[in-house]
Amino acid sequence: MSTNTSEKLVAALSWKTYLGLCKINVVGHIVFTAIIGMFLAVPGWPPLEPAIWGSIGIGLAAASAAALNHYLDRRHDAEMARTQKRPLPQGQISPVRVVAFAVVLCLISMALLTLLVNPLTAVLTFLSLVGYAFIYTVYLKHATPQNIVIGGAAGAAPPVLGWCAVTGEVHPYALLLFLLIFVWTPPHFWAYAIAKRDDYAKVNIPMLPVTHGVAMTQLHILLYTVLLFIFGLFPFVTGMSGPVYLVAATALGGGFLYYAWRLKQQADIRTAMKTFRYSLVYLVGIFSALLVDHYIHF
Repeated sequence: MSTNTSEKLVAALSWKTYLGLCKINVVGHIVFTAIIGMFLAVPGWPPLEPAIWGSIGIGLAAASAAALNHYLDRRHDAEMARTQKRPLPQGQISPVRVVAFAVVLCLISMALLTLLVNPLTAVLTFLSLVGYAFIYTVYLKHATPQNIVIGGAAGAAPPVLGWCAVTGEVHPYALLLFLLIFVWTPPHFWAYAIAKRDDYAKVNIPMLPVTHGVAMTQLHILLYTVLLFIFGLFPFVTGMSGPVYLVAATALGGGFLYYAWRLKQQADIRTAMKTFRYSLVYLVGIFSALLVDHYIHF
């Protein structure tokens, strides 16, 4: 192999390594809900520049938080089967470089949001980053089985950030979007935690299935899904959305209830992962329905 080919290969691997630190799937959902928040914030099309720079800034902040999560969880990741192939446990990159990468992403994000969007969005985005990367990862994750409930506030922020990016304010409807994701997070993550409970038990992370058993987690998932179904109707009840959204929310919420009920009856790994995957369908579907309904009424 020629020297040039070797250098290209190393560069490609390095690029993929850094990309692997960003949790692209998670960042994608964050940016998606933030963009929906932007569109819902205005009656027509959102202003182009704050929408574009806001999306980039929020995405970079989410990637920074993900990289910090890799760094802070590196010892546990090396012991858990589901995370052993991450860049740090595999020795593909040094911890110092991961932190440097995260800091650079954070600084670029804050600069873009402060200078090209608005300071309030920058502040709220930074608080969300700190909430996930430090308050959740460092403390809550290891302190209480309600970690994902409390820490879910950081993950529920993106639509508020998107709304704020194009309006410069936090509207009650934006908080309603926050509430939807906040209530969605526990049944979403606990289904995954049931499937991966042995991994969490191995490293003494007090996820609900580890500390209180699978049966208690099954019940919590079902109850939270009932609560989510109810809160999912709030955009229609408050006049934020119309009948198109109501039909979609009822169908999607009913589907989630079906999976949660099945999981209540049988908490095997396959059923847990099916419930987890449907929860992602629900999130994308409910926000897509909000967007479609918004423009049908425009």
